[in-house]
Amino acid sequence: MRVDLHLHSHYSHDGQSSLEELIQRCSECGLDRIALTDHNTVEGAQELAKLAPDLAIVGEEARTNEGEVIGLFITRLLPPYLPPEDVMDMIHGMGGLTYVPHPLDRRRAHFSPQRIVELADRIDIIETYNAWCAPAANEAAARLATDLGKVSATGSDAHAARELGRSWMEMDGYTTPQDFLEKLRHARHVITASSGSGRRA
Repeated sequence: MRVDLHLHSHYSHDGQSSLEELIQRCSECGLDRIALTDHNTVEGAQELAKLAPDLAIVGEEARTNEGEVIGLFITRLLPPYLPPEDVMDMIHGMGGLTYVPHPLDRRRAHFSPQRIVELADRIDIIETYNAWCAPAANEAAARLATDLGKVSATGSDAHAARELGRSWMEMDGYTTPQDFLEKLRHARHVITASSGSGRRA
């Protein structure tokens, strides 16, 4: 199945597309699962799960008092501006997975490499390709994920439906969040020539 774990709808302050537009675009480009990870709200993701339960993974991109943390397979809101340890513990308390997006991109909320190391026991997934990150930031994230033995992910970080389908992961089907994590470890990362084009980071 084709999966994208980092994208936004108009439930985010900077998102441009409706849920219906995202569903249509996924059909057009062959995405089988998407994690809707709007900024500091889970409302859109929960609504998407009602509209397209076979497509949606409920997520949120929460701003901590340091960098940003995505919760996947969550059931309720992650409050903003808490310590990252607290947010990650909340995610795991819901049975979800912790995903650190654009972890070393200095143009956005990010963590230092040392903080990623300190948080490693709480991190399930590190984003090693973000369509809007500088290549050096993605490469550094990939090295860090490898050094820590963490599952890596490619994220489109799409803020509009037209940006979907430019990068994704191909993985086997799963039954539970933990099974998803194990299958993701062996996923094939696909990045097309158009990934990262058309929007300023």
